[in-house]
Amino acid sequence: MKTLTLAAFAAATTALTAPVAMADGHATTTLRIQTHYAPETESGRLAQDFFDKVELMSNGEINIEAFFSSSVVKSVETFDAAATGILDCDMTGGGYQTGKNPAFQFVGDIMGGYDTPYQQLSWLYYGDGLAAAQELYNAYDMQLIGWWVYGQESFASTKPIAGIGDLKDWKFRSPPGMETKIFEKLGATPIVMDFTEIFTALETGIIDGADASGLANNVGLGLYDIAKFANFPGFHSMPSDHLACNKAVWDGMPEHHRAIMSTAMESLALQTALTFEKKNAEAAAQLRADGVTLSQWGAEDMAEFRAAAQATWPEFATTPEAEALVESHLTYLRQLGLVSE
Repeated sequence: MKTLTLAAFAAATTALTAPVAMADGHATTTLRIQTHYAPETESGRLAQDFFDKVELMSNGEINIEAFFSSSVVKSVETFDAAATGILDCDMTGGGYQTGKNPAFQFVGDIMGGYDTPYQQLSWLYYGDGLAAAQELYNAYDMQLIGWWVYGQESFASTKPIAGIGDLKDWKFRSPPGMETKIFEKLGATPIVMDFTEIFTALETGIIDGADASGLANNVGLGLYDIAKFANFPGFHSMPSDHLACNKAVWDGMPEHHRAIMSTAMESLALQTALTFEKKNAEAAAQLRADGVTLSQWGAEDMAEFRAAAQATWPEFATTPEAEALVESHLTYLRQLGLVSE
């Protein structure tokens, strides 16, 4: 397992080589994968564990060159970098690609929908979600390998964030996509910026708060060193971080290498959901002890948010692919009893 610096990456890619080669009669695969997570966050550590397991299970036949903290290209550019061969795989999330097609919102974060990672993952693997999502990814020369979902996110804020009323004129970092529309309806001022810019923007007062990640990841990013308010449990956003690879690269890999990658992603999904059940609770206890105010939103505020989110789904689903994914989600959400007829 190698974690390369940007300089090493430039040297390694001076002469591009095929990701699959032969060594001692065995096929070997080298994959350059970028994630937006920093290695010191919980998700960064889980990503590293995934890389290590893939190498171990493949007996060294799969070698991963890992780039953390979006060190090669910006987070939003990772998908294109993989599709065009600068990288091989994107380990960020579909929500960054809503500018290409709003359908990516509904494989990235269907806000106000599922309550738990397990429900959301069950749509992908048992609700025909993977087939629907794969059609979208393949249209952009990418292959969706799997998801890892850490659960509901919590805000970090320099101001109280205890309910809908606190959102008025609240300037916060938002990822691109549907979230900006939802929170504008609720009175907030979302500002789209790259994941890696959040800390500085909070520190300098450009923003009052941030939608960055789950509580434990936010601690790892140091956000609560500056922002002394948060909401917990989270509710507004449960991103599906993905592993998506260049389709030609994926198709060219030996079948057993593809099976290892897919199975390892299923393991990562479970490990991520279980880890954050524990880590978020631990982070909440420590933050309270450190004087950070954690607020749990009440039933009325939650209902108002869910109504605003679900009203925005059809507004954002402006392509046939997006419409199809929304209908797929709604069908499954009805089966789970999370959306009424």
